[in-house]
Amino acid sequence: MSHSLTALSAALPLAAGWSVHSLRLRRQIDAAHRDPLTGLWTRDPFEERARKSLSHKSQRAVLVLDLDRFKEINDTLGHAAGDAVIRATGQRLGRWAEEHAGVAGRLGGDEFAAVIPGYGIDKLRADLFMLTGRLDQPVLFDGHQIEVHTSIGAAYHRTGTANLSTLLRRADEQMYKAKQRGGGWRIAHRLAVPAAGTVNGRRDGRRGTARGTGAAA
Repeated sequence: MSHSLTALSAALPLAAGWSVHSLRLRRQIDAAHRDPLTGLWTRDPFEERARKSLSHKSQRAVLVLDLDRFKEINDTLGHAAGDAVIRATGQRLGRWAEEHAGVAGRLGGDEFAAVIPGYGIDKLRADLFMLTGRLDQPVLFDGHQIEVHTSIGAAYHRTGTANLSTLLRRADEQMYKAKQRGGGWRIAHRLAVPAAGTVNGRRDGRRGTARGTGAAA
């Protein structure tokens, strides 16, 4: 019995050490998949989690968000101010997504995305209204209040198999329409054939397309 207790007491520190090591390793892996500026998931980890969420085959909403006149902020106040706006926007979106049992990510630049469970189109409208109000709060930087405005597009998925690429594309189109009308949000109710032309799998005119302007949409 004493030999067993001795062996157990010797093994406990080793097991505890492995447990701490595993925890640190998990945290390092997690940090590598996070955007260092906002703390949100980067594109690939976000899409992986978004597909998992959509696989439940229940109502979901996919959102694409873009900051309005972001280039203006960078040009007039500097990139540090732009980083402050991106950081605040990402953190606000991340908290909102967590509150709605969803997942959010930074796709790159001033473009973000999220997936949240849907509870009906009216509930989604109310949620987007609240999200816009939260995101469009000024950001304090270097003693200045920077006005922040966002455009949001949402693709509402009710039931059945959902394709993340299609939903992101439809949400992106609605975001662009909202931006053309001065900001706010718009919802795509049907996953019809995309209205805009496609270049390299993205809406024609978006940054990253062959015929894109390279300017903020």
